Amino acid sequence: MNKPLPVTQPFLPPLEEFIPYLQQIWDSRWLTNGGRFHQELEAALAEYLGVKHLCLFNNGTVALVTALQCLRITGEVVTTPYSFVATAHSVLWNNLRPVFVDIDPRTFNLDPARIEPAITPATTAIMPVHCYGTPCDVDAIQRIADIYGLRVIYDAAHAFAVRRKGVSILEYGDLSVLSFHATKVFNTFEGGAIICPDAKTKQRVDYLKNFGFADEVTVVAPGINGKMNEVQSAFGLLQLRYVDEAIAHRLRIDARYREGLSGVSGIEIPQPLEDVSHNGSYFPVLVGPGYPLSRDALYDKLKTHGILARRYFYPLISDMPMYRGLPSATRENLPVAQRVAQQVLCLPIFSDLSESDQSRIIELVRGA
Repeated sequence: MNKPLPVTQPFLPPLEEFIPYLQQIWDSRWLTNGGRFHQELEAALAEYLGVKHLCLFNNGTVALVTALQCLRITGEVVTTPYSFVATAHSVLWNNLRPVFVDIDPRTFNLDPARIEPAITPATTAIMPVHCYGTPCDVDAIQRIADIYGLRVIYDAAHAFAVRRKGVSILEYGDLSVLSFHATKVFNTFEGGAIICPDAKTKQRVDYLKNFGFADEVTVVAPGINGKMNEVQSAFGLLQLRYVDEAIAHRLRIDARYREGLSGVSGIEIPQPLEDVSHNGSYFPVLVGPGYPLSRDALYDKLKTHGILARRYFYPLISDMPMYRGLPSATRENLPVAQRVAQQVLCLPIFSDLSESDQSRIIELVRGA
């Protein structure tokens, strides 16, 4: 290999196809603030994803922060320790208290059985994550939310185009938040979106992401600058032409990994759920006691061969300095998440990964 292989890297359409978009932006002098391409991308993504209302953002973290603001969440938010830090950071940024509960050992998602015991009079919301694009148990989570009068905001950063029983996973909960970061299946360099259930909610989100402006002289909320610019939007429109092809390629890579690593002692491959259309966003494996190397030793071995696997998610959010003092962050409270974080290793999966490179990765894992 001539260059290191990362866990994932952005799919880049042909440069010559992007130039006309840039020329139109240059000619129009409309660079941001809800221009033509911004409006077109919102409509195109809503149609592609099968949702009614979608608000574009400059990144997924600002979208998470705004989602909590939109629903006026207060007090405590039940969430997962097994995620990227932005999930819990968005809670802290809103001066709220995250309450961590353990994860399901099969899906690595928030375990519904652990949610109810964590609810207190201060709890107002649940923020689950569709980890690696695998849907949460949305029905069980909604039942709990309905009983206790809680709002549900899904961190759906990994779940672009994922469907469950033919329905977009983004339709569940009060809001769903997507990330369009460069490492995602669909990207706009940086970017994100909030999926809203109705036009009224979309209007409030649109106010909040633009400083709270309702018109030129009226500010209705303490909003933030979360707008996606025209260059990002144009790139998203071009990406959307190729996203089905990119997902199909990722799924072929997923299938080859499953075949090539089948039967390797100590390597556990999470199995896909039935009735779910996956997007091939990540390929995690668990390196268990039956494998001849520890997880970290395998990570180092791959790295010496130019393969940049990732221990994703390690360490747990609950082990980080700003969270580990919380009562819910104790290791005794999170045994499954602690085990998975110590064993997980995500192998490279991206549209440009060649069969020969993938074969080499498989042989290095099998040959340990």
